[in-house]
Amino acid sequence: MTTTASIPPIVPADAIRLGSGRTLRFEGRDHGAAVSYFLVDNDPGQGPDLHRHPYPETWIVLEGEVRITIGEHEFVATAGDTATAPANTWHRFVATGASRLRMVCIHASDVIVQEFAE
Repeated sequence: MTTTASIPPIVPADAIRLGSGRTLRFEGRDHGAAVSYFLVDNDPGQGPDLHRHPYPETWIVLEGEVRITIGEHEFVATAGDTATAPANTWHRFVATGASRLRMVCIHASDVIVQEFAE
């Protein structure tokens, strides 16, 4: 039987917001979850530098357009598309198009571990 005490509380967006921006960073370990994520909300031209993780990362595009680089391959994804970068593979993404990018970046880990190329 599930009790109210065993149900994790809601995590307010402002509690996991990165600085004064629109992007959210959720680390599952802090909230009893086995996964972590970024809820990206970027303007055109914005995106992280080349990096990798010791686990796969999966992206779900909610709105806008994004150019994703995974290893030596480049892809363009739009709303509704999903892509995955394998563990230990260098990757990055940048918002393209005329409108802002909203995308969920799911990390198959209860903590976010990132190694940047530079």
